[in-house]
Amino acid sequence: MDRKQMQTRSLPAEFQTREETGEKYIEGYFSVFGSNYELWPGATESVAPGAFSDALSADVRALVDHETRLVLGRTAAGTLELREDSRGLWGRIRLNQDDTDAMNLYARVQRGDVSQCSFGFDILDEETDYKEDGTVHWTIKKVRLYEVSVVTFPAYEETGVAARKRDYEAVRTRRLEMWREEMRNKMKKGASE
Repeated sequence: MDRKQMQTRSLPAEFQTREETGEKYIEGYFSVFGSNYELWPGATESVAPGAFSDALSADVRALVDHETRLVLGRTAAGTLELREDSRGLWGRIRLNQDDTDAMNLYARVQRGDVSQCSFGFDILDEETDYKEDGTVHWTIKKVRLYEVSVVTFPAYEETGVAARKRDYEAVRTRRLEMWREEMRNKMKKGASE
């Protein structure tokens, strides 16, 4: 997989709105550890505890639908708080009440119209488990985190899934070729005996 290509993953969220001392917040989990996300039939992925621990010192943005023009908060500005706990990556965005996009989103989350989240990242470390039944599972162990997003549709971004699928198909092809070569060698060996 091309590690230079930013990935995104989306999932149903456990977001809530909160008003506290005159401030408005959207908070919830952007990633839950151990949850299996289906990339395509026969291919799943999960995020391991600790995957975000080194990434939280970076300057991360909170966006709407991965749109860089719709910034809700930023860790460097103190308007986005992120932490990793035993459950996953939790975040809290303090909204700018003078920003109509942010306040419109707040109302949509409050009504339950928008309830999904996503995060943009590079994979720095992962484990791949090719199973006997032909399925594959990736466990993401370490990421570089760029952004977290409140999103309308929880779907994997095609580029990330397509890149992952190309890798999987290439490995399957290599394994099949290795198996064929092994069988040819066994047949040659058997014929010469």
